Amino acid sequence: MIVLALDTATGACSAAVTRDGEVLAALSEPMTRGHQERLAPLVEAVMAAADIPFTALDRIGVTVGPGSFTGLRVGLAFAKGLGLALDRPCIGVGTLEAFAASDPGKGLTAAVIDAKRGQVYLQVFQDAVSVMAPDVLPLEIAAARLAEFWAGGLARLVGPGAGLLAGVLPGAEVFERAAPDPVALARLTAIKPIVAARPLYLRAPDAKLPGGLELPA
Repeated sequence: MIVLALDTATGACSAAVTRDGEVLAALSEPMTRGHQERLAPLVEAVMAAADIPFTALDRIGVTVGPGSFTGLRVGLAFAKGLGLALDRPCIGVGTLEAFAASDPGKGLTAAVIDAKRGQVYLQVFQDAVSVMAPDVLPLEIAAARLAEFWAGGLARLVGPGAGLLAGVLPGAEVFERAAPDPVALARLTAIKPIVAARPLYLRAPDAKLPGGLELPA
């Protein structure tokens, strides 16, 4: 199976191509803005590096959130449009799940994104199996939830908010990566059931329209 995976939901514009789990090409450029302008050229570059035509793709994967409202919409719109043009399935992968898969290992893994306002997006995994749904929580509640799931042993915190909970689990490894590994995202895409990709919003957007109206979800 040949997979193209995209991520624009966090602090990078990333893409990877894999064939049956083997990495054919991967690119990731740190950025907090400008995903819309950079995504198409980056995808073209990664496909050229993989030396395969777009028609050879079997699946297209994309992070669907939580993350930047603008960023995740850019990636989702591009992935859906490409999937429609090629008649290929577009698979949505949760951003927190992609973070957890980026630094895998046995034991407990907590994927953490700084949600600002004293909150974090959190999802906890035990031996790569999710034990809680993605959620947005105040820091103190997130710390308490994390402590509840941990029964000792190996633990790691992964993501741009990992440092915010670093003191909760003694001895835990901390991986403060800005964005998920696009290769890990591609490998998740390959094993996901084919379900229509939809954005995952855990709270309302910060941006407001004139007159105080919120942006549509």
